Amino acid sequence: MSQSPDRRTVLRGAALAGVTGLGLTACSSGDSGANASALPDGPVELGAAAEVPVGGAKLYREDRLLVSQPAKGTYKCFSAKCTHAGCILSDVEKKEGSCPCHGSRFDVTTGEVIQGPATEPLPEVPVKSKGGKLIAG
Repeated sequence: MSQSPDRRTVLRGAALAGVTGLGLTACSSGDSGANASALPDGPVELGAAAEVPVGGAKLYREDRLLVSQPAKGTYKCFSAKCTHAGCILSDVEKKEGSCPCHGSRFDVTTGEVIQGPATEPLPEVPVKSKGGKLIAG
């Protein structure tokens, strides 16, 4: 006895819905929303200030932070957590940080959105250089 095409179509649809749900869960990075845990709870030592190029930026993925140095000795720090779905930015190219999940792009010197779907800027995090090391938070 064979299954009717209608039943197969329904089963395929249910299977695809399950896979899509898993994909959406993966995009949320395990947090309860795009703004959850966007900022560090306390001071975070990032490493040598010299690692951040003048006129460029460095992504600290493991700390979920992005630091730029728009002018020599001036540092700006932002959460590296995309304000759209909470994914962590994957890379910095020139003056843009990009989100691997949905393609949002951010200005690394201001945190502002360059390309959506994100509509909110990256939250700014206080940062200072102390003894040649960067400390955020």
